Amino acid sequence: LSCLPASMYTEIQREHPDSRNILTHPDYIDGNPDLIKPKKLLNPVKASKSHQELHRELLMNHKRGLGVESKPELQRVLEHRRRNQLFRQKKEEEEAKKLQSPFEKELLKRHQRLDQLEKEQEKEEDHAPEFIKVKENLRRTSTVTGEEKAA
Repeated sequence: LSCLPASMYTEIQREHPDSRNILTHPDYIDGNPDLIKPKKLLNPVKASKSHQELHRELLMNHKRGLGVESKPELQRVLEHRRRNQLFRQKKEEEEAKKLQSPFEKELLKRHQRLDQLEKEQEKEEDHAPEFIKVKENLRRTSTVTGEEKAA
């Protein structure tokens, strides 16, 4: 018995050892000037400036030995400024509260009490039956029309 190949593919490989190279090369390398050669499409993400800057920054950090977790210097400075600004605001508010005169404190207390009384009155009006509200509105309109007639 003679040795038969396991498949047709192995037989083709034996006959044409360079058949792989022919299949991988595109047909447009013939040098035909009439053909338009295709160009590789650009990846819009990689073409964007922000992506390029981020990639550049990552490479620089990698060369310096900084980890991905560390923040850029600008971001650290901005966060530090925000923290300091919030701290200063809180401090100023506390100082303003301490510097209030007794008169201002009393005015603030009275204002708060008046607000509470107004809220309680609004709640009581909301709980009143509807016919009482309508009757009050009728009285107001009737007194207004009566005054107009007299004038």
